[in-house]
Amino acid sequence: MTSEPSLDLQKAIRARLLASADLMALVPADHVIDLTGRPERMPEVQIGEGQTIYRRFDSTSYATLHVWVQEPGLIGAKAIVGAIVPALRIDAQITGVLALDHFICHDLAVTQTRFLRDSHGSFSHGIVTVVGIMKAK
Repeated sequence: MTSEPSLDLQKAIRARLLASADLMALVPADHVIDLTGRPERMPEVQIGEGQTIYRRFDSTSYATLHVWVQEPGLIGAKAIVGAIVPALRIDAQITGVLALDHFICHDLAVTQTRFLRDSHGSFSHGIVTVVGIMKAK
């Protein structure tokens, strides 16, 4: 059975986030979800959009996480993102590869974070870009 690398990456991201004690101290486990639509649970981490760029022998998969916090500023969103970054760091040369269902992830890292203010002042929104170098098993 073939699979899309970004799906394996999505599963790995969720598992690593749930395994992070620092993140779980800030966000309940059932608020780390793959869900389309407005955030309903606060705080919430949505595992959002994905993209894969294929090469001959491997691929690079991207995922976007959306962090939502009901707050007037950005402190909570930045704290949550600060816990996400180390939870999603894999360097095969240091810690070994991450074996997934259909792929092996050779490198996993957050490459970008952004923070946006809600125009109504009710929510803060963090956006986290994650990249994984994936090779089929």
